[in-house]
Amino acid sequence: MARAATRSKAPRPQHLTPQSAILVLTTLPERGGAEALARELLAARLAACIQIGATVQSLYHWRGQIETADEIPLAIKTRAGLYARLEAEIRRRHPYELPEIIAVPISDGFAAYLDWMAGETEDEQA
Repeated sequence: MARAATRSKAPRPQHLTPQSAILVLTTLPERGGAEALARELLAARLAACIQIGATVQSLYHWRGQIETADEIPLAIKTRAGLYARLEAEIRRRHPYELPEIIAVPISDGFAAYLDWMAGETEDEQA
């Protein structure tokens, strides 16, 4: 028991707390673009994991009208400290005039998974 307690107190240079991890949501108009964006964000180490969902139908207000569009949702897992850079990369590559880019704080999470996220993303200080 003491051994496990000692092990858990060891400093982890790549450790993320739930409060320092976020889920960023966006949508794209087609799967090829979603896959390309996901690969670019992963290659840049701005995300640890990106899930590309099935096509959804979005209904929204736009310029005084109710519009509909088929879209591909992306759920991007990353560090909170990388949000500004991640947003800039999404905006730079996104075809929409006003893309959805929403960050959702992670209130809790499996510590080993958060550590993995930290190891797969670039340190904010870099």
